[in-house]
Amino acid sequence: MILKRILFLFASIALLTRCHSGKVPEVRTVCLRDDIGNYIIKWETDPRTDGTMKLYVSDTPDAFDMSYPCSYADIDDGRVTYITNDNITRKYFLLSFNDKYYRTVGARLVQMDSVQNLRDIGGYSCEHGNRMTGWGKVFRSGEFKSLSRNDTIRLDNLKLKTIIDLRGEDETVSAPVKYAGANILSIPIPIKGKEQITQRLKKGRIRKGDGFLYMQDTYISYVTENSEQFGKALRVFLDKDNYPILVNCSIGKDRAGFLTALLLAALDVPEETIMKDYMASNNHIDLRHLAHMARGLNTDAQETITVLLSANETWLDLAFHKIKKEYGSIDKYLSKGLHLTEKERDTLKDIILN
Repeated sequence: MILKRILFLFASIALLTRCHSGKVPEVRTVCLRDDIGNYIIKWETDPRTDGTMKLYVSDTPDAFDMSYPCSYADIDDGRVTYITNDNITRKYFLLSFNDKYYRTVGARLVQMDSVQNLRDIGGYSCEHGNRMTGWGKVFRSGEFKSLSRNDTIRLDNLKLKTIIDLRGEDETVSAPVKYAGANILSIPIPIKGKEQITQRLKKGRIRKGDGFLYMQDTYISYVTENSEQFGKALRVFLDKDNYPILVNCSIGKDRAGFLTALLLAALDVPEETIMKDYMASNNHIDLRHLAHMARGLNTDAQETITVLLSANETWLDLAFHKIKKEYGSIDKYLSKGLHLTEKERDTLKDIILN
């Protein structure tokens, strides 16, 4: 009898602690879209929390009608599906846990017909404090050289004000931005050795490892030759009237990827998260659309093209290692190499972080 009372007492204490503790649980969320276009929202709470999750939906991440939840679920369920046949309008979701804890989430990928790798960089947690990058503020993508009618509508729905085009002058001449709904700021970062490697590919004078060496040199050059351009691009983010901002290059993985990495670093996003964002390009570049580049080439050339069109952790690691070797840390590179002051970093955080 005494043992039963002790066990009952411990169980009661555990239940009270779980249900009534003043500690705010850590909430992790993700939003994906299936092949049909439905949104699949998943979440976890730590510690485990009982109760009800209410889901609200909006076309903007900053305004939700809290009087009309679009769905309910037990917190323990961990997922809910928002069914829609609307493949044009982008939706954001607010999750309310017991009307106490809230989290905003959106699908990171913006589905497009003719633009590669268009992603929202919202929802990334910072190392210090309980702040996250806001949704719908900063996007990254490949070039806008051709847009379907639906793609133009999708871009209009993002309400973009500024596009930072990092492509070289030869790229912008041959494939100008086909979108008039935003201010285009060209900050050219030419593709290093483009003509040489193109000719070697065409003539079949390239080996499997040459693509890796070429990309390593490219990322090193971002630090040694292009710091001025990347610093100039970062300053665009200091003006809140420029938002929402989209950064693009040819397929949105290298120059746009490096600038995004620097921006996230300036916001105190952990390097592990920065690397995950960088590597996500491999999930969102459709190599089938670029198959014409490898047509008629030998096997080594085809494999090299695959390397050139992929993100590789080694390359961003190499650039970060170069930064740390030359400047001591990424923070010092931001201040000394890119001339971004602490006050300006605080401005970035005030604008982008929630």
